[in-house]
Amino acid sequence: MKAVRFEQYGDLDQLTVEDVPKPRAAPGEVVVAVRAAGLNPGESAIREGLMDSVYPATFPSGQGTDFSGVVDEVGEGVEEWKVGDEVVGWATRSSQAEFVAVPHDHLVAKPDNIPWEVAGSISVAGPTAYAALRAVRATEGDTVVIAAAAGGVGVLAAQLAKLGGLTVIGTASEHNHDFLRNLGVVPVTYDDGLVERIRELAPQGVDAYLDCFGHGNVETALELGVAPDRINTIIDFDAVEKHGVKAEGSAQATSQAVMAELLGLIAETKLMVPIEAVFPLDHIRDAFRELEERHGRGKYVVGIDVVEYPGEREGERAGADDRSDQAS
Repeated sequence: MKAVRFEQYGDLDQLTVEDVPKPRAAPGEVVVAVRAAGLNPGESAIREGLMDSVYPATFPSGQGTDFSGVVDEVGEGVEEWKVGDEVVGWATRSSQAEFVAVPHDHLVAKPDNIPWEVAGSISVAGPTAYAALRAVRATEGDTVVIAAAAGGVGVLAAQLAKLGGLTVIGTASEHNHDFLRNLGVVPVTYDDGLVERIRELAPQGVDAYLDCFGHGNVETALELGVAPDRINTIIDFDAVEKHGVKAEGSAQATSQAVMAELLGLIAETKLMVPIEAVFPLDHIRDAFRELEERHGRGKYVVGIDVVEYPGEREGERAGADDRSDQAS
């Protein structure tokens, strides 16, 4: 099978698509023929060696967590899945490939009305948004600010917050403001004067803050008077040490129950997952190049059956100097 690999830490040039042995299902495991696999900024950080102290790589390293696909092989002792089942799952640095082997309880059933690329892009962003919102104890009537509200995690957190009866203020570049308004989010541009603009939008104060972007958002939240235990960052780990804010994410929420709940909301059209672009596996460098520019709305995905590279699309690079949209 074909799979994404990198042999050492470095830039995009380290990414290759190689022929490797197809995995077999060990006892308790399931092999899935991947149809779509989401990309996440954390994968870039791991490949660049920026997270070596926390998530070191073993070379050669595979890549990817999110995926959707069809069960291809069932290991001994697995009773809840059969060959041909359509599933959504999460893996350990191996989903950006034609086949992936995972423990049987790292899968949930894919609802029929959810496209492969959507189903294959939420196993990191969805639980991360879920955990971040839960961490700040946001309840009906609260006002929450979400940094990078049009990005992969932010857009899901914003919608979950709206479903919970919260007032949501979301930072984003101006070309995403109408998009956020359509979700019921109050948009605000991320640049100088952000604190003052948020105070104007929320004269009663801000109750909680989700940082999906870094770049001083924790300090912004503190300046707004948000208590440290009601601030959650998924990216600024130095601020966790310095200010005592929370840093809960997918590790605290990834489970069959949470994934089934999120997929149910998507199937019922209560939760929307914007897909910025779908790339063929062989164009993995192009996919990460766009992802790492951090201008996109929602998720970037590798589609195993996709054969045409989407290329550069006119009119979709507005706000190219504003990097406040995408994180995770």
